[in-house]
Amino acid sequence: MPNEFQSPESLFGPVVSLESVDGTAIAYRQFGAGPPVVMVHGSGGGLHSWEPVAELLADRYEVWTPVRRGYAPSGPGRSPKSFADEVADLDALITKIGRPVHVVGMSYGANVALHAAAAGLPVRSLVLWEPPLYAVGAELAPVLAEFQKLTARGDRRRADRLLAEKVARVPAALLDLMEPGDTDDPGDTPDTEPDAGPDDAPGWCRDLESLIADSPDVERWSDVTAPTLLMRGADTWQPMPAALDRLAAALPHVTYTALPGQTHFAPSLVPDTVAAQIADFLAHI
Repeated sequence: MPNEFQSPESLFGPVVSLESVDGTAIAYRQFGAGPPVVMVHGSGGGLHSWEPVAELLADRYEVWTPVRRGYAPSGPGRSPKSFADEVADLDALITKIGRPVHVVGMSYGANVALHAAAAGLPVRSLVLWEPPLYAVGAELAPVLAEFQKLTARGDRRRADRLLAEKVARVPAALLDLMEPGDTDDPGDTPDTEPDAGPDDAPGWCRDLESLIADSPDVERWSDVTAPTLLMRGADTWQPMPAALDRLAAALPHVTYTALPGQTHFAPSLVPDTVAAQIADFLAHI
């Protein structure tokens, strides 16, 4: 187990980058040994997002943690962004790896994983943590406009609250109990990213563009044949559970599990439990 005196680079390897098909730089870390596992972060995230889970998998797997376009140190990419751009970036990374991969996606990153599998990328299996399949379509356009307005004038507290209410759908009562700056404040971290800083605003804008252009049709995922572990917190608020129930019914090869006492933030709060679930699933692929 890593100790407190090791640097992030010694734990997780150096940050390097590759060029996606449109020239956008995609940063990533690679560490561990074994079958390759690509871990895709959610909105507001970056290199830190999967680290607590990834370090528990690196003794059995070669772990790759890319930073999605729009989030430093990756390039900004074009606007408006689409999930096709995300798939192209993941395709470039898998080409670099040179063999089929397991893909693990957190929140928005789980949406990316689904799109990648549906597009025919060489995906051995999927692990999906709470993809927000309900948060798509034109109804998010006003959210993007308001978020851009708030961040342009430096009102990040209200911008984060907007995302938590309108995208993550965190209950208002829960948000009211937490003030910005609290360790696990979903008002600051509406997509399970506890260390996201102010520079994540451009990434959020690009993610919202992709969500606006996406379809709410869950039945399309019935064409995803990769073995899939679909995970959620047993205490996660609606409409996430209902959306994931529909996804579980659509996927042809799915294992569906809920972690007792947990919510959308479990990968950050109980990484050992999440890692154990992932490792057990991958061991049987």
